[in-house]
Amino acid sequence: MAQHQPVRKSSPPSGSEIPDKLYFRIGEVARLVDVPAYVLRFWESEFPNLKPHKGGTGQRLYRRRDVETALRIKSLLYSEGYTIPGARQAFKTETKHKEPQLALGISEAAQAIEPRKLRRLQKDLRDLLDLLSKPAAPRASVLHPIVRPRKTAETRRTSSPLFDMTTPPDNARH
Repeated sequence: MAQHQPVRKSSPPSGSEIPDKLYFRIGEVARLVDVPAYVLRFWESEFPNLKPHKGGTGQRLYRRRDVETALRIKSLLYSEGYTIPGARQAFKTETKHKEPQLALGISEAAQAIEPRKLRRLQKDLRDLLDLLSKPAAPRASVLHPIVRPRKTAETRRTSSPLFDMTTPPDNARH
């Protein structure tokens, strides 16, 4: 006879450290979270927070954030006894109460900019925006290269002063 495992485990989620990697495959995440891969795939359909990228081959690629989300889902479902809709609701409330994250790793030194310098920078940026927003003024003088008008075949025959036959040359003998 097959042995049945309890749905709720009395131990907290595995305290294993998440390796410092950019992407994890589903098998690695299954080992880290200590659930079968099919459970992770099911959780993807139930929790919008858990959305791994799929590579060119269609294989799921989890990021560290996804692994942490899967660990949190496991904790909510197995340790805290939430149902799937209850865990989904818990995620929503956690997201609402979370403090906003800093934008892309702004250092503490950058956060400690003096307010006076910040106001000056804002003023400079507004001035630049005003300058760029103005329509371009028409230029007073536009330089054009000097180009002779093209002569047609008829004007070339009649207007050449070298071959003007109406006046005789000065040194012509009579």
